[in-house]
Amino acid sequence: MGYLLIRHEVNDFDHWKTAYNEHKGAREKAGLRDLYLLQNKYNHNEVVILFETENDHRAQDFIESEDLKKAMERAGVVGMPEIRMLEGESAHV
Repeated sequence: MGYLLIRHEVNDFDHWKTAYNEHKGAREKAGLRDLYLLQNKYNHNEVVILFETENDHRAQDFIESEDLKKAMERAGVVGMPEIRMLEGESAHV
């Protein structure tokens, strides 16, 4: 099973969350299914998102898209996000 993990800092979580919700259609079109949206316990402006991917190529295209770059800028992402393509299976087998 494929996964996509994104970690980044944002200027303001509430503003970022609104922009994130507005970008849902693009994530769905890329075959991403939201699994977890997490905040750092001590810095709520550090966000970690884990998605399940339907197709690695579509997920990679999404990661590299100008649309995602612009969406992150509008949402107030600070610095360069960490993005990882992962694979594995549930530990709850």
